[in-house]
Amino acid sequence: MQTVDFFTPIVDDPYTYGQIAAANSISDVYAMGARPLTALAIACLPKKGLTNDEIAAIFRGGYDKLQEAGVALLGGHTVQDPEIKFGYAVTGAVDPKRIFANAGARAGDVLLLTKRLGTGVIGTALKNGRAPEALAAAAVEAMTTLNKAAAEVLQGFSAVHACTDITGFGLLGHACEIASVSHTTLAFDVAALPFFDGVRELVRRNRNGGMDSNRGHFGPKVGGGDALDAATLDLLFDPQTSGGLLIAIGAEQAADALAALRAAGVTAVEVGQVLPPGKHLIELR
Repeated sequence: MQTVDFFTPIVDDPYTYGQIAAANSISDVYAMGARPLTALAIACLPKKGLTNDEIAAIFRGGYDKLQEAGVALLGGHTVQDPEIKFGYAVTGAVDPKRIFANAGARAGDVLLLTKRLGTGVIGTALKNGRAPEALAAAAVEAMTTLNKAAAEVLQGFSAVHACTDITGFGLLGHACEIASVSHTTLAFDVAALPFFDGVRELVRRNRNGGMDSNRGHFGPKVGGGDALDAATLDLLFDPQTSGGLLIAIGAEQAADALAALRAAGVTAVEVGQVLPPGKHLIELR
């Protein structure tokens, strides 16, 4: 399997930016239950305003994260562009009988989520100097954490029926995709959803265009949102960078999978269940 992803800087530090870009690029491979093998770098760099040391740091951060994932960097391509962009095309291998697709969720499945929500808001706050240091550090740690451990644990459970990583469409956007192609409804226990501590207080002054686009497109497919406070609902549409995995797993294996994920150091939580198809693709409770 193959995937590609690249984006503009979400943090100021070039090395950290490279790490996040690599983790984000590899994430789709893990979300399909695959093992990443090789990568090609993609970089758009301005002619002025970026030093050779800063460019080297971006590439070094990405390379170090690839090494952590066991991925061989084969080369890449760069172009001049007024705006910095960086990422990778990644090739992985997967057993055709053990592919995790976003289709396949079944009524009765339990929903698990492996990372906290709010990186889009935090990233916008970082760009404007409004993110508290502790909150910024927590978000960076999450964004540079590979989904490798989670994917490896999930390979041991035959009842994983659907899986996707949470990135640009936000939690509800990617959940809508699962529900739509699986012909089900995904019901979320909003009180169980994991958010970064303090991120709600940042939402009003740090909205981003992706959040509004996601809400405009997926909002009509979501029921129960009127009962939520505005900040929480916004965060459910917030585009994530290098987000966690959303997993639909049979109830008979859900508790064991959750325990195994936590034992592997993954911050997994149970966030809802899969229902038969209803009026909406998503129900918030």
